[in-house]
Amino acid sequence: MKSRGQGIASIRKRDGSVEEFRVEKVEKAIRRAMDAVGDEALSSVASLAEQAVRSASQRFSGKTPTVEAMQDIVEEVLASTGHTDAARAYIIYRQRRADARESKVALGVRDDLKLPINAIHVLERRYLARDESGDIVETPRGMFSRVAKAVASAELAYGTESDALRWEKEFYGMMSKLEFLPNSPTLMNAGTSIGQLSACFVLPVEDSMVDIFETVKNMALIHQSGGGTGFSFSRLRPKNDVVKSTGGIASGPVSFMQIFDTATDVVKQGGRRRGANMGVLSVCHPDVLEFITVKSRTDLFRNFNLRVAVTDEFMHALAEGKQYSLRNPRTGKEVEAKWAQDVFDLIVATAWKCGDPGLIFIDEMNRHNPTPNLGRIEATNPCGEQPLLPYESCNLGSVNLSAMMDGGELDWDKLAAVIRAAVRFLDDVIDATKSPLPEIEQVTKGNRKIGLGVMGFAEMLIKMEVPYDSEEAVDAAERLMQSVTDTARGASADLARERGSFPNFERSVWRQKGCDCLRNATVTSVAPTGTIGLIAGVSSGIEPVFALSYFRNVAEGTRLLEQNALFEQTARDRGFYTSGLMTDIARTGSVRDVTGIPADVRRTFVTALDISPGWHVRMQAAFQKYTDNGVSKTVNLPHNATLRDVRDAYLLSHELKCKGITVYRYGARAGQTLHTGWLGNHAPRKRATGPEGSVLNAQPFFEVGPEYTGDCTECTP
Repeated sequence: MKSRGQGIASIRKRDGSVEEFRVEKVEKAIRRAMDAVGDEALSSVASLAEQAVRSASQRFSGKTPTVEAMQDIVEEVLASTGHTDAARAYIIYRQRRADARESKVALGVRDDLKLPINAIHVLERRYLARDESGDIVETPRGMFSRVAKAVASAELAYGTESDALRWEKEFYGMMSKLEFLPNSPTLMNAGTSIGQLSACFVLPVEDSMVDIFETVKNMALIHQSGGGTGFSFSRLRPKNDVVKSTGGIASGPVSFMQIFDTATDVVKQGGRRRGANMGVLSVCHPDVLEFITVKSRTDLFRNFNLRVAVTDEFMHALAEGKQYSLRNPRTGKEVEAKWAQDVFDLIVATAWKCGDPGLIFIDEMNRHNPTPNLGRIEATNPCGEQPLLPYESCNLGSVNLSAMMDGGELDWDKLAAVIRAAVRFLDDVIDATKSPLPEIEQVTKGNRKIGLGVMGFAEMLIKMEVPYDSEEAVDAAERLMQSVTDTARGASADLARERGSFPNFERSVWRQKGCDCLRNATVTSVAPTGTIGLIAGVSSGIEPVFALSYFRNVAEGTRLLEQNALFEQTARDRGFYTSGLMTDIARTGSVRDVTGIPADVRRTFVTALDISPGWHVRMQAAFQKYTDNGVSKTVNLPHNATLRDVRDAYLLSHELKCKGITVYRYGARAGQTLHTGWLGNHAPRKRATGPEGSVLNAQPFFEVGPEYTGDCTECTP
C-alpha cells in the first residue's frame, strides 16, 4: 500500500536506518491508544493521523524525522484535540517500550524482532550465541537465521543448492514470525560445534554394574548437549536379591537411580538448562512400593519425573478387586502377590502429596508402537510425550496456534502450510544433527521419528470465545489434532516419495496397514513447550492459562505486574479495565469470583485451577486420540483437592485411553515455580496483641521467577 504521508518520504529508526514513511503506522498507534482507554471516537483516527502528518511535514520540511520525533507529534495531536486520556495512554505505552529497550540493552541483547522482555531474558540466558569472552554475538533474527541455515543444509543430500536456499528462507520465515519453533537443543546448537539438535532420548538400563555405569556416562553426554533422557529401571534385580559374581546382595533400582540423579546435577547441561530425566518402574517389580514413595520421603530425585508403568493385568486386577504378581526380573518368577487396590491407593496418596509418581499405561503405549518387531517400548522422554525404543531419539517442534488465527477463526490453509514446512524441517533435523552415540544414530535414522505438536491452544480457544472446560473445546481439540496429524502424515508421505521411506518401514505397522510409503515412523507429539512458548508469547502446549495476572520477580526487590494480553485487551474493549483490578486478580490468578467482570468473560477466561480434573483428562484424551506419540499434560488440582480427585483422574485417563497421566496439586512442592508471596506495602499487618505471625484482612499475591513459563510447577525437573 502506498503511503499517504504529505511531504514525508522516509523516517529514521532508532538504529539509525531509514525506511519508507507509512501513515498507516501512525493510524495504528493512535487507534491502539484510543482502544486502551475506551475512546469511542475511532472514526476520527484517520483525520488525527493526517493532522499529525501535516504537523510533521511543516516541522521537518525537506528533512527525515526520527521515530521519537513522530511519536512526540502524535502525543501533541491527541492532547490538543481533546483526547487527553488517549494521549496519557500513549505516553505510558512509550515509556513501557523505552523501559523494555533499556532492559534488553542491560541484558546485552539487540532485539530485532520486538519480543517481550521475558522472551529476551530466556534467549539471553539459553539460546543466543556468545563469543569466547561470553558476550552475546547474535540477535534473535540472527539465531533463527543460524538455525534455518544449519537445518536446511540437510537438503543438499537430496537436491540442489538452490533448493536448500529456498527451504532456508522458508524455515527462517516461519520461525522469525513465531509460527513454528523447534525444541530447545535445535535453537541452542544448530550451526554450532555441538551440533546435537534432538530433545528426547531413551537409554537402556541393563542388569549389570558395567552396563549401568555405561548408561550413566551416555546420559551425561546427552545432558551436556541439551537433551533429556528417559530410563526404565525395571530390568534391575530387586533389593536384597543375590549377586552371584560377588556373593553379595543387590541394592535395588532406587539406589542406582541416585547415581543418575547426582550425575545429572553435576552436568547441568552446559549451564544453560538443568538436566531432565524420566524414571520408569514396572508395577510388577518387587521394589515398586519403594519407588512409589521415594520422592515423598526424601529430597532426592529433583532431576527426575517418576512414572509407574501399569499393565493391563494390573488394571484388570484393580477393577476386579484382585491380587496381581510381583516378579523378579532376573528370574521371571513370582516372588509375591499384592492387592492391586493397595498399590493403587499408595500411588494416589503419594501423587496427591508430592506430584509423583504419574502413570504410564505401558500396554496401551505398545499397542501404538509403530515398530513392534524392533522391540518393546519401556520408557519415554522426561515429560512423557515421546515413547521411544532403547537408544532412540526424537526431535520435536510446535506450531503456534495463536498465530494461525484469523480473528475468531482458525486459518486452516495457513495451518496446513506451516505443518508441511515443519515436517520437512524436523526430518532435516534428523540428518543435520550430530548424534551423541553411534547406537542412537542407527536406531534414530532407522525409524526417523519426529514429534510435531502445538502450543498456544488456550489462546486459540479464547479468541474463539470457547471455554476450555466445555464440550465445544473438546470437539475443537479433536478436529484440530486430527487435521494436524493427517496433514503431517501426508507431508511425510510426500517426503518419502522424494527421499524414500524410513529404513525400517517394511518391518513397521504402516506396511502391514497397507501404507505405500512414509518418511517418519511417527509424526506428531504434544510437548509442554515451556521455554519456546515463552519466546512465542503463548501458553504452554495444550495447557489452559494458569493465571491471568501475577507478579514476576525479575530481580531481588523488583517485581513487575504481568497480565494476560488477551484478557487485558478484552477488559479494555469492554470498559472494565483498571490497574487495581489486575492487582486484585493477581491474588488468585483467576476471575471466576471477581465482581464487576461480565459473566461471559469470566466463563471464557477460565484458568487451570478453575477447571475440574475430569475436563483436564478429557482434553488430554481428545488430543491423544489423534496423536501418534504421547501428550504432555498436567492435571492441575487446587490445594484442597482430595485423594478421590486424583484417583478419579487416574481411572478416567485409563478409560479414555491416554498413554499416561500426571497430576499436580497446587502447593504440593516447596519449589514450585508459581507460588504465593507477600509484596511490598501489601505485606500482612500483625495484630498488636495477637500471636506472632497472625494477620488481618491480608492475602498474598501470585509471584513467579524470571523464567516462569506458564504452569504452577516445572514440567521438566
